[in-house]
Amino acid sequence: MENNFDIIIVGGGIVGLATAYKLTLQHPTKKIAVLEKENKLAAHQTSHNSGVIHSGIYYKPGSYKAINCVKGRHELVAFAKEYKIEHDICGKIIVATHESELAHLQKVYNNGIANGVEDIEIIDPDKIKEIEPHCTGIKALRVGCTGIIDYSDVSEKYAELIVAKSPQNKVLTNQKVVAFEKGEQQTTVITTTQRFTAKHIITTSGIQADRMAKLEGSKSDAAILGFRGDYYDLTEKGISKVKHLIYPVPNPKFPFLGVHFTRMIKGGVECGPNAVFVFDREGYSRTSFSFKDTAEALAFKGTWRFFKKHWRFGLDEYRGAFSKTYFLKRLRKLIPDLQMEDIVSARCGIRAMATGAEGEMLDDFKIEKKGNAMHVINSPSPAATASLAYGGEIANMATEYFNLK
Repeated sequence: MENNFDIIIVGGGIVGLATAYKLTLQHPTKKIAVLEKENKLAAHQTSHNSGVIHSGIYYKPGSYKAINCVKGRHELVAFAKEYKIEHDICGKIIVATHESELAHLQKVYNNGIANGVEDIEIIDPDKIKEIEPHCTGIKALRVGCTGIIDYSDVSEKYAELIVAKSPQNKVLTNQKVVAFEKGEQQTTVITTTQRFTAKHIITTSGIQADRMAKLEGSKSDAAILGFRGDYYDLTEKGISKVKHLIYPVPNPKFPFLGVHFTRMIKGGVECGPNAVFVFDREGYSRTSFSFKDTAEALAFKGTWRFFKKHWRFGLDEYRGAFSKTYFLKRLRKLIPDLQMEDIVSARCGIRAMATGAEGEMLDDFKIEKKGNAMHVINSPSPAATASLAYGGEIANMATEYFNLK
């Protein structure tokens, strides 16, 4: 009976842990387990992002992301205060450096107003210099409610509370799921070292989401493509040139925000990321390659349609991946006096993007249900910021779909 649960959640990233935490609050008598394949929690997207508490300003009004980012941000900040998790609501500026960007800057501002984002204003060049003396722009959007945090710390607290609030629960690492065996009343989840049984399964497997759904017996119509983001750190010489967070106006034709400057909660300033297609879903270097991952991606027709739509942007991103000079050129758009010795190559992260058969990136949350299982196929940024809101939504869906009482 030790390995018999009411609900098993496969994936110990921030969304899986937040879901388990919310289920624990809603159903304290249910026995819940979280299975994570790595030797630590939040080992992939959660711990490799830039740690920004997003405001909710970019997202289409009325979208799932917009609603849950604002709600989730408030909930996250309150959670961080309650449990003494280090964070800083430092604010950021989104800077236009060319007249062609002004219309989209205004649209972002309008989105923010429609989404209920507080403490935002359009500012002039003098105000830009007052906030960020080394930054140059013709107009900017100041977003005062944006902040920074370490999402690994948040994830660890979720895990701690899952067990503390219901001691029968388990959060286990080194449990790579390799198979599911379906029974009449329950499913046996087989890992590399143990067997677990549960009445209900929820997968929150991030970069492996489509594969885990298929392994469990549910085939998604979307495929996961991975995009690596490379970062540079500001050196001791360059770090004084950034006070808060500085972002460019995003290109509406490309599904990423562009390279930016982020002050980190535990010290230092990061620059980046770019966004390049990866040939290894979990390969954290510029030359990582997996034949399996590459073959699967290239066999999916949506991959080629995505390339066709965005090949010019893709080439530009690759230039930044292999040329420090070109990366610096992009950064200088925001801070013109940044020098080569001000930046040093640092870490990278990989972002999972669910892609449809026509090459479209799924811009919002996607959950698929079949039998006694639910699969979170797409939980795009701002998943970390909105983790408590997303976790609550998944828990609500599970309560209804699984008829939990």
